[in-house]
Amino acid sequence: MFSSSQLEQYAEIMLWALDASRPAPIESGDAVLVRFDIPALELAEALHRRLVKRHVNTVIRMNRTAAMEKDFYMNASPGQLSFVSHGTSDLFEQVAGSIHLLAPQALTHLADADPADIAAAARARKPFRDILDRRELKGDFSWTLCLYPTAGLAEKAGLSLEEYARQVAKACYLDRPDPLGEWKQTMKRVKELRSWLDGLDARRFRVESEHMDIEIDPGEARSWEGLTGHNIPSFELYLSPDWRGTRGVYYADQPSYRGGNYVEGVRLEFVDGRVVDATADRGEHFLQEQLRMDEGASKLGEFSLTDKRFSGISKFMAMTLFDENFGGDFGNCHVALGASYPSTYAGNPAELSDERRRDLGFNSSALHWDLVNTEPKIVTATLADGKTKVVYENGLFAC
Repeated sequence: MFSSSQLEQYAEIMLWALDASRPAPIESGDAVLVRFDIPALELAEALHRRLVKRHVNTVIRMNRTAAMEKDFYMNASPGQLSFVSHGTSDLFEQVAGSIHLLAPQALTHLADADPADIAAAARARKPFRDILDRRELKGDFSWTLCLYPTAGLAEKAGLSLEEYARQVAKACYLDRPDPLGEWKQTMKRVKELRSWLDGLDARRFRVESEHMDIEIDPGEARSWEGLTGHNIPSFELYLSPDWRGTRGVYYADQPSYRGGNYVEGVRLEFVDGRVVDATADRGEHFLQEQLRMDEGASKLGEFSLTDKRFSGISKFMAMTLFDENFGGDFGNCHVALGASYPSTYAGNPAELSDERRRDLGFNSSALHWDLVNTEPKIVTATLADGKTKVVYENGLFAC
């Protein structure tokens, strides 16, 4: 699917992204965790080669195959669901970075598994994710991830494998003469847009489309983020709002594959920051179980907008990493249920205590589920002086 040159360029982009997501680049002698699905083996090898040449210590972990995941969630005891291997805490305290190469073989293989078991395993892993979050805020850890095309992804997206791979290459600039140069230029443009959004000093955002009308409170001491290096590709501009100020109806017209399940037509009604009614045209039982994962699962953790001028993604890709960056005709808005990003705090995130997070309305949860709306929409900001301003319309920021 990708030429040897494209594989090397993809690996180069991932190392640049890892460095871009931290205060200082990865150094010789640092340890980096590389996790990958089997279909992404050749990309993992290209990445490993570059890491070794940089004298970086590598920790290689292969993810469970689809068959292994199904065996696990269909047969695991409660003790197995909550089991985390010895040494995980030490590993997460040691590694300077993590690169995850996503290449799922199947997307609905867990449809018959109990969603409560999937939630239980996620809750068991949250303390270890908290270790990485804490170290990231201190500047001691960084992460990034990307996608490698598979037949399973292409099938669910309704594309041929070749067409799917072309979408990945286009979105990651692998079809350009200088992919890395393109990413650096895009990062510059996104930073300019982030500064414009921060300068608005907006107190509320109202998002209206045919099927939704929702108000978001950005919260005190927030700043917008985008193209931080965490995801490749990444064209979205996002912040973690004050969950307590969410009200109205959100609708995801784009389907979602999550945890081996398929969900379509999600409608969420928020009152005083919490989901009080949730329905889905398909996968409603799974949706309800996800919302019951923990106290924060029914609250908002992220609000995001994508400008179609940045994104070359024009097809549904059946993978959140790409779908949350959809450009198409009207860009996209997405929200995430669950965990927030303390990195969107306007001060020094390393000084953001748990108590201060709660006071500012940053949400905490084992869940982080992005739900995407691609309808034509208008986003209106209420500014500090009480005036309103259209900031986004039909896929374009108004700047």
